[in-house]
Amino acid sequence: MMTTSWIVEVFLFLMGLAVLIYAVLDGYDLGIGVLLPMDEVEHRDQMIASIGPFWDANETWLVLAIGILLIAFPHAYSLVLHELYLPAAILMLGLILRGVSFDFRAKAVTGHRTLWDRTFKAGSLIASLTQGYMIGRYVLGFENSLAAEAFAALSAVCVTAAYAYIGGAWLVMKTEGELQRRAAVWARWSGRLAAVGIAAISIVNPLVSSTVAERWFSFPGAILLVPIPLICIALVVAVDQYLKHVPLQNDMGCWFPFVGVAALFLLSFFGLAYSFYPDVVPGRMSAAEAASAESSLRFIGVGVAIVLPMILAYTAYSYRVFWGKSTKLKYY
Repeated sequence: MMTTSWIVEVFLFLMGLAVLIYAVLDGYDLGIGVLLPMDEVEHRDQMIASIGPFWDANETWLVLAIGILLIAFPHAYSLVLHELYLPAAILMLGLILRGVSFDFRAKAVTGHRTLWDRTFKAGSLIASLTQGYMIGRYVLGFENSLAAEAFAALSAVCVTAAYAYIGGAWLVMKTEGELQRRAAVWARWSGRLAAVGIAAISIVNPLVSSTVAERWFSFPGAILLVPIPLICIALVVAVDQYLKHVPLQNDMGCWFPFVGVAALFLLSFFGLAYSFYPDVVPGRMSAAEAASAESSLRFIGVGVAIVLPMILAYTAYSYRVFWGKSTKLKYY
C-alpha cells in the first residue's frame, strides 16, 4: 500500500518536472520576446514564426505546476501567494501583454505591427524579470532584508539573461543567414550573464543556509557532487565556442547550443532541488507539512495520471510536426 510520504514525494517530483519543462520550453520563447530587435522587421517576422506553433502549449506547463502547488500543497500555495502577491500580479500582466500582442501581431493584418512588437517585447521583459525576482525571493525563503532584495534583483536580471540565452540558442537551431549569426552573438553575451547568475546562487545558498552548506560540502557526498559544477562550466564553454563559429558548414550541429543550454537548466534545477529537498518552501515548510490529506492526493492523482500523459503527448507531437527550420510567417 502506498504511504502518505510516498504520495507527497510523487507530487513533489511532478511539480518539479512541470517547472523544469516550463523553464526550458517557455524560457526560449520568453527569451525570443526579450531579444526581439526593433531595427529589422524581417528578423522579427522570422523570430515570431519560429515560436508560433509552440508558445501557447509551452505555457501549459506553468498552469500545471501552479495547479499541483494549489491542490497538492495548499499550505505552501497560501504562503507563496501571500509573499509574492504583487510580483505574481505583475507576472500575469506581462503574460497578458504577450498574449494579446502576439495574436494581433501574428494573426491579423494591421498597421500597428511595430507597436505590437514593442508590446510583446515589453511583456516578455516584464514576465522574465518578475519570474527571476520571484525565484530570488523564494530561494532565500522570503527573507525581508536589503541584502535579500538585492539578491532578488540580481536573480531577476540573470534569469532574464538565461531565457535570452536559450532563446538565442533556439534561433540558431531554427533559422539561417544573418538572423542566425545575430542570434549567436546575442546568445553568447546572454550566456555569460546567465553564468554569473548561476555562480551567484551557488555561492549565496551555502552562505545563508547551514543546511545547504552541509549537504554540498560534507564527505563523501561532496566528492560525488563535484562533477555537477564541472559539467556546468564545460557546457558554458562548449556552447560559447560553438556560437563563436556560427554558421558552421552545412549548419552542422545547429541543435547543440539549445541542447547544451537545456542541459544547463537541468543541472541548475537539480542543484536547487538537492539543496532544498524535502522543503517545498526553503527553510519554511516541508512538502509533508504543506501537503493535502492522503485521500485528497489519491483523488487528485487520478486526474494527473490522465492529464499529464496527454500534455506530454501533445507537446511531443507538435515538436515532431514542426521539426526543422522555421518557415516564412503568413498572415490570414
